[in-house]
Amino acid sequence: MPKLVLAYSGGLDTTTAIKWLSIEKGYEVIALNIDVGMSREQPVVESRGMAAGALKVRVIDAREDFIRYFAFPALAAGAVYQDAYPLATALARPLMAKLLVDVAHEEGATAVAHGCTGKGNDQVRFDIGIKTLDPGLEIIAPTREYAMARDYQIEYLSQHGVDIPWAAKGPYSIDENLWGRSCEAGVLEDPWQEPPPDAYEWTRSAEDAPSAPAYIEVRFEQGMPVAIDGEGLSPLEITERLNTLAGLHGVGRIDHIEDRLVGIKSREIYESPAAVTLLAAHKALESMTLTKQQLRLKRDISREYAELIYNGLWFSAHHQDIVAYMASTQRFVSGTVRVKLHRGSATVVGRRADTSLYDRGLATYDRGDTYDQNAAVGFITIWGLQSRVQARQQVLPGLRESLKIAMPREEER
Repeated sequence: MPKLVLAYSGGLDTTTAIKWLSIEKGYEVIALNIDVGMSREQPVVESRGMAAGALKVRVIDAREDFIRYFAFPALAAGAVYQDAYPLATALARPLMAKLLVDVAHEEGATAVAHGCTGKGNDQVRFDIGIKTLDPGLEIIAPTREYAMARDYQIEYLSQHGVDIPWAAKGPYSIDENLWGRSCEAGVLEDPWQEPPPDAYEWTRSAEDAPSAPAYIEVRFEQGMPVAIDGEGLSPLEITERLNTLAGLHGVGRIDHIEDRLVGIKSREIYESPAAVTLLAAHKALESMTLTKQQLRLKRDISREYAELIYNGLWFSAHHQDIVAYMASTQRFVSGTVRVKLHRGSATVVGRRADTSLYDRGLATYDRGDTYDQNAAVGFITIWGLQSRVQARQQVLPGLRESLKIAMPREEER
């Protein structure tokens, strides 16, 4: 029998896929669970996969790699999709695609499979990533290809001797990893309705958050977070700590109408306490260490980078080019940022950089001012030269003519 590697979450869709791919397609299925953090199914992954008939269940702890090589570089790049979404799910998919291909090679598999539907973005991210890394692998997507309903899946498993006590399906469709949690469907499909309290799990409401704020200091080195409150921590530890602390203070809730890659607008509820906190801190540090021109260009390229990640083009030359530019911008983004966490907001209240471009002697209006104010007159004369020439030759003559039309002389009335 040919072998197939399935991206296995432990949920109903992919558990059904194990049995279906074995019986209907004739594959020996290797269920690959890639742990990128926060999965509710993680404790039962192995037992469920074997009960469904997998040849084996492999679990890879990819949490540290996910944060270190995917989430934190996106943070340094300031990649936020449509000015709202920190790209949690989108960032995990290229890592999963790579590991699927790696395991397929190790196991001698001829095909891979995933549980994506035909309406979302993840199918694009998986398919493009897999085919870019190995065009020879066949891709099977049972949920997309056969649109199996939940009741059919439970019945199918039962008919083939797989009796798993599935809990009642909640009202939402949820995906989560260390960088964020997404929640959609159910009552959230009405954009006019406020999200009910049960749509959130990681964050308290602003009303229920502690009345006293929490202050933290985040240390960055070359754009990457390395410590909190003076304690050196791994990327994973930093993310976990901030998810807990910022979530307690209600930070990281995002209610967003999003444009999916396939052309559908969807209403998404995100919770990203660590991501939102770190993005605010990193942006504040860059304001001290990058010039006006660098900040302007980086903002434009950050949008392009976020689109690239969202659209599944991680394994592209375009991605390599952007990453090289972003790495260059971070050479001097080192320093410490103090953040106030309070009732749903992460507010930067202090920052200092190792090589800051902020010069108090130039900025102050008090004694100690080192700025030569007399130099401003000559600067203004040169800076405004082209505007004065253009006004004299082009703008003012046209303005006079337009005034004649708008305000005719008395004898012309």
